[in-house]
Amino acid sequence: MISKWQWLLAQLSRTLWVRATLYVVLSIAAALLAVLVERLLPEPLPITIGASAVDSILDILASSMLAVTTFSLSVMVSAYSAATSEVTPRATRLLMQDTTTQNVLGTFIGSFLYSLIGIIALSTEVYGESGRVIMFGMTLLVVALIVITILRWIEHLSHFGRVGDTTARVEVVAAGSLDDRITNPCLGAHALRDDSIPAGAHALYPRHCKYLQHLDMAALADCAQAHDVNLYVTVLPGGFCHPAEPLLWLQGELGEACEQSLHDCFTFGELRSFDQDPRFGFSVLSEIASRALSPAVNDPGTAIDILGRGVRLLSAWVKYREPQEQDEVRYPRVWLKPLQLDDLFDDLFGPIARDGAARIDVQLRLHKAMQALIALDPVFSTPAKRLSGEALALSEQAMVLDLDKARVRNLAVAERV
Repeated sequence: MISKWQWLLAQLSRTLWVRATLYVVLSIAAALLAVLVERLLPEPLPITIGASAVDSILDILASSMLAVTTFSLSVMVSAYSAATSEVTPRATRLLMQDTTTQNVLGTFIGSFLYSLIGIIALSTEVYGESGRVIMFGMTLLVVALIVITILRWIEHLSHFGRVGDTTARVEVVAAGSLDDRITNPCLGAHALRDDSIPAGAHALYPRHCKYLQHLDMAALADCAQAHDVNLYVTVLPGGFCHPAEPLLWLQGELGEACEQSLHDCFTFGELRSFDQDPRFGFSVLSEIASRALSPAVNDPGTAIDILGRGVRLLSAWVKYREPQEQDEVRYPRVWLKPLQLDDLFDDLFGPIARDGAARIDVQLRLHKAMQALIALDPVFSTPAKRLSGEALALSEQAMVLDLDKARVRNLAVAERV
């Protein structure tokens, strides 16, 4: 678990402009490094390089890198648009955080500025004989870096923004978030039950209608310790908060200073975040499947692929251990609801069962997925049978052929609901 400021810093580091700015700073430093090195040399280098030799290379770099950067930006925007229209807008943020794309654009922009500054420095005769030699050697290194980057960019473009690539990215972030919650079900706090909140507790309400993106549990625990209160948090990351629903219940004295400190522990935003919210990753996967099952797209293979990814994701739940009252916790004065397996089933498989109710191929694979999960561990039995029954009822209403209905009925792991 990370603090609020660490989380905000991590979000900032994933943006394109931060990484591009870093490359720009490095390129400027590299262009001016020759001046500093030349002054530190005890005597001139034995090699002589004419100013025109370096200047011609820098001219080529300056003109070509500007064009390549513009082209790469257009490709990036096209990939974002394709992901928005063909996959789901919620997955576009993962493409925008792609480090390879950011490194490539940063390299191209940095190379352009490096060559531009080098041309200016050469025209003003800032470099001496040794400085031009050093500049020539650094330019050759920049050219080699550009060649490697372009080759890597070409390979990356072969799959960047495609449905399979975007789906795999969503699966990776969902798996990481789910593993964190399996390892730490209540984020270091006690498990909040229906009867955990004591009578007479005070409610703390949010000030905005937004999604909870991050919950700083360490700061909550410090606040509870400092003000001698117990905190019962009723909202999980990813939940939609509004002033009519409390964020938490507080046992103790709720002063103004305590209230402000508690509000600072919650980070809100207009969109959900993948980091502490496994259900968001599952919901995005189901959105991809629903888009694929729409009449405009008609791609049941993608929905079937999502079902397989769902089984793979949920197979990690066999390591989950239900929190107990006697468990030692990191934050003894904080209570939080654990993640529910039923919610994960509803988020991922529910929309597929609804939107693919009329398709025999999707229904068969859905019920086989439920069978696979039940075979993995008995913990999946109840939610899998419940969802299988719901899917069966939907298919009975949507399918036309009695033969298809019978095939689904024979494969379902639950009776009709």
